[in-house]
Amino acid sequence: MSAGASSVLLAPRSRFLGTGSFLPPVTRTNVELEALVDTNDAWIRERTGIRERRIAPEGMVTSDMAAEAAKLALAAAELPASKLDLIVCATISPDMPMPATATFIQRKIGATCAAFDIGAACAGFIYGITIADQFIAGGGAKNVLVVGVELLSRVVNWSDRTTCVLFGDGAGAAVIGPAISKDRGILGTRLYSDGSLAESLMIPGGGSAEVMDEARVKGRRNTIHMKGQDIFKSAVRNLHSASQDLVDSLGLTNDAIDWVLPHQANTRIIDQVVARAQYPKHKVLTNIERVGNTSSASIPILLDERVRDGTIKPGDLVLTCALGAGLSWGAGLIRM
Repeated sequence: MSAGASSVLLAPRSRFLGTGSFLPPVTRTNVELEALVDTNDAWIRERTGIRERRIAPEGMVTSDMAAEAAKLALAAAELPASKLDLIVCATISPDMPMPATATFIQRKIGATCAAFDIGAACAGFIYGITIADQFIAGGGAKNVLVVGVELLSRVVNWSDRTTCVLFGDGAGAAVIGPAISKDRGILGTRLYSDGSLAESLMIPGGGSAEVMDEARVKGRRNTIHMKGQDIFKSAVRNLHSASQDLVDSLGLTNDAIDWVLPHQANTRIIDQVVARAQYPKHKVLTNIERVGNTSSASIPILLDERVRDGTIKPGDLVLTCALGAGLSWGAGLIRM
């Protein structure tokens, strides 16, 4: 059974001060994938909505992308890195098992604060902003950097046609600080997990359960394994229920939402969640066609893009939702 946690407020305690994102320069199209696996552009587009994804070049690591997104978020917030009290990095593709990728981000941006990683996969950014909100509410931090970043091209089995077409690399970041009014900020979040479906999406090798050896490397046990139907059904059901529960708990209606910003996993999942909630399509933001599924980075990349192009304006009410490995999922409602 799932276990949930919530942070629902009558007035916001924290707000977004600035956002940033980074996409590596290399693009891999569906047509290029046709040379690697038995697939084609039309099949991928029909089933996922993805046309291309970004791939980090050799020599670039997860914290490099995260640092670039963080620098842009800090600049947007007009805050020097020295003023950060905490860095939370959401990733399942870290630079290395130890130390935390957040510590490398800290070093690369010139911060001196506490820093740690969380592993909630695609729901990581929602988990991260919830942690930031709690730290700010409790007085443990004033300015928190939350980064969602993934270098999934290094943990994808490029001979598996069911997974290699889905994922891309990238980073998104947000600086979160105390709310200064009752009208703008993080209005609430909801977090859930269901460990009974943990094997539905996993990287089985590389931890204490499966220490990597030559046989496991040959068997690609250090790459993403997914039971697509399990994830699809869980995503549609749980993303809708988590989002609706959050909106209802705040005494709002769905027509009050200005923008729906879902995790960019699959256009069919997005379409079904939106249909259940009856959100108008013009309110649903996407970029999956050109970036693919970037897991923890998905929501902050899309958020930053739409803030910077003027789509999302100060005062807009934004609903976010995501589901990933764990299974872990959540929703957040933010007055920008």
